[in-house]
Amino acid sequence: MRNLLLTLRYDGTNFHGWQKQNNADSVQARVEDAFHSVSGKNENVLGCSRTDAGVHANMFCCNVRTDCNIPAEKIPDALNFYLPNSISVYSCREVGFDFHARYNAKGKEYVYLIYNGKYRNPFYENKALYYSYSLDVDLLNENAKDFVGVHDFSAFCSADSSVQDKVREIYECKAERDGDIVKITVKGNGFLYNMVRIMVGTLLDIQNGKIENGSIAQILESRDRSRAGVTVKPDGLYLNKVIY
Repeated sequence: MRNLLLTLRYDGTNFHGWQKQNNADSVQARVEDAFHSVSGKNENVLGCSRTDAGVHANMFCCNVRTDCNIPAEKIPDALNFYLPNSISVYSCREVGFDFHARYNAKGKEYVYLIYNGKYRNPFYENKALYYSYSLDVDLLNENAKDFVGVHDFSAFCSADSSVQDKVREIYECKAERDGDIVKITVKGNGFLYNMVRIMVGTLLDIQNGKIENGSIAQILESRDRSRAGVTVKPDGLYLNKVIY
């Protein structure tokens, strides 16, 4: 038996997230089916995160414990033969048998893309949030820095979450503009359900005046979900990097 670490990227538009489900298509199910086609083994592929429906990944890590003897360097090509074009494995290597893609991760980086042009761009459909109003990147950054540090993120978590401990550390939160694209990067040691999407929604609500400028610290302290902003669409969210 050996433990293989797979790294892949995917367009999540037509998937109900990573996690395998009974009545919906998922990335995990497609990867497990491809692995079975390659090796003849029914293996459980363990993911580093549970991405939501419609969320994308530039770097998603998963591991599989198997007695498949195909050389690691040949597995990406073998899997990609059976995977849809929306999923691509680009790395495979052997790791220690106790390694777990989720529990060994020390942090993650997410990117949220906003298409900030006057008119819709069909090439960013399902790949970025369309926001036609003016965006002040300096204002976004001024408020984004208040997310950095160790905080209780109860106000920035879906009410459906059953997680008890909502304390997380954010290492970096910033906004950058490249033409009509505004990119918001959030890096931290862990994330709650819908956390990044609510953080971005809060920054946009500050931009449009629905939430008071400079109030993120107070919203965090309140732990009150109703005081934070909207949960923006999943289209613009990418798991960008997993840190081990």
